[in-house]
Amino acid sequence: MSSVIKAEFSAERPLPLVRALPAPEAFPIEALGDVLAPAAAAIQDVVQSPWAMCCQGVLAAATLAVQGFADVELPTGQVKPISSFFVTVAGSGERKSATDALALRPVRKHEEMLLEAYLAELPGYNNAKGAWDAAKKKACNANKGDFAAIKAALDRLGPEPAAPLQPLLTCQEPTFEGLCRALEVGQPSIGIFATEGGQFIGGNAMSAENKLKTAAGLSCLWDGETIKRVRAADGIILLPGRRVSLHLMVQPSVATIMLGDADLADQGLLSRCLVTAPESHSGRRFYRETAPETKTNLEAYERRLADILQRPFPLAMNRRNVLEPRVLRLTPEATNVWRTFADDVERELGPGGDLAPISGFANKMPEHAARLAAVLTLVGDPAAGDITADFMARGVLLAKHYASEALRLFQGARIDHDLRLATQLLDWLLHSWPEPNVSLPDIYQSGPNAIRDRKTALRLVGVLETHRHLVKLPGTALVKGQPRREAWRIVSEDRA
Repeated sequence: MSSVIKAEFSAERPLPLVRALPAPEAFPIEALGDVLAPAAAAIQDVVQSPWAMCCQGVLAAATLAVQGFADVELPTGQVKPISSFFVTVAGSGERKSATDALALRPVRKHEEMLLEAYLAELPGYNNAKGAWDAAKKKACNANKGDFAAIKAALDRLGPEPAAPLQPLLTCQEPTFEGLCRALEVGQPSIGIFATEGGQFIGGNAMSAENKLKTAAGLSCLWDGETIKRVRAADGIILLPGRRVSLHLMVQPSVATIMLGDADLADQGLLSRCLVTAPESHSGRRFYRETAPETKTNLEAYERRLADILQRPFPLAMNRRNVLEPRVLRLTPEATNVWRTFADDVERELGPGGDLAPISGFANKMPEHAARLAAVLTLVGDPAAGDITADFMARGVLLAKHYASEALRLFQGARIDHDLRLATQLLDWLLHSWPEPNVSLPDIYQSGPNAIRDRKTALRLVGVLETHRHLVKLPGTALVKGQPRREAWRIVSEDRA
């Protein structure tokens, strides 16, 4: 390495592209109650993943379990679903999959039971469908040309046998069309759960051409609206009485893209998300024996969710998968808690208020609190008819935590566009590009999809130079065996 380059590398360390985020507040695990709090602690004891991730995991699983059974009536008179969209931000190696596996274990077991029932019903359905098709054909042939006789024969035959409902409770990365299809032919209450949420965020559902359609559809489901699809091939499809919850675990780089997306913010999807980004536990997860109560608490959690999942859904009359949930109402004392919280939020939404920077999310905080309180109520008592002040206060405590995280994360994600692209480029250079040097053509021909022209690549290289992540090489340099007149050395402790 030349003396010039050595001098550059001996200078100060690279500067961060964005300001470091402040540390998160502790997740209020005590708000989760007598079943979910011990379960979260048990998962943390076994997996040693971040506390907030464990809490988020059991809360999301519980929401999926109860969302089909009840709606919540706000003190304003509006009736809302109790579904929630959770997002957990954690880097590689934080044991997202192991955490989610324990949190979702009762859901997976119930899914297996549904599959067994489905497979048991399938032969009978196939036989009935075959017999019905043959009888229909025979009736039409026997009365050929006689409309009245054919109609009478088909009336006697009856409707086509209905296929058993698909046994799907969760999916990882559906397109919105695929999600609608699952709700049409399957369970009326499902969840989008992904430990690699980047596959959903970076997949077809959230591509540039589909992003707003998917976001709008998810927002409609969160609001409890009937899904309406009009397509030339499928005709008109109406899907009332469906519920969808969501839990995406995403890498910090993916979270930055998602939370900083102006389109998703303006559309309103982000204000419907409950996001938490706990500090890493790497370096602190030394072997230890699990606590004596861990197994007992996990078993109690699994029994409670299994009991809820095995209950029959409240369905509309003569419909197999159209929910008709009962309505949970707040007691007078709970209503006072909610109103005080709603007024406090409104006060902080004014100019200069603490919540003004996250006004979209803050406007939904009272509703988030009520939804969370309803979930905790049903976990405590699946037959509950109202929400008490204690559960409402717990919902408020959780909503305040998510507001704290939104202030910390949403603002940090809304960085300058070039800085966001430069962050993507740096991540690619450090983790995907195998060489110590890089040239402009390498970047716009092989780099991130958002950087596909020389002008953009040169501008972003300038950003990385300014922050000392790249050092310009003098003269002609070899990059992958090719001489390049413009090339840069990548500054990395692993490569220096």
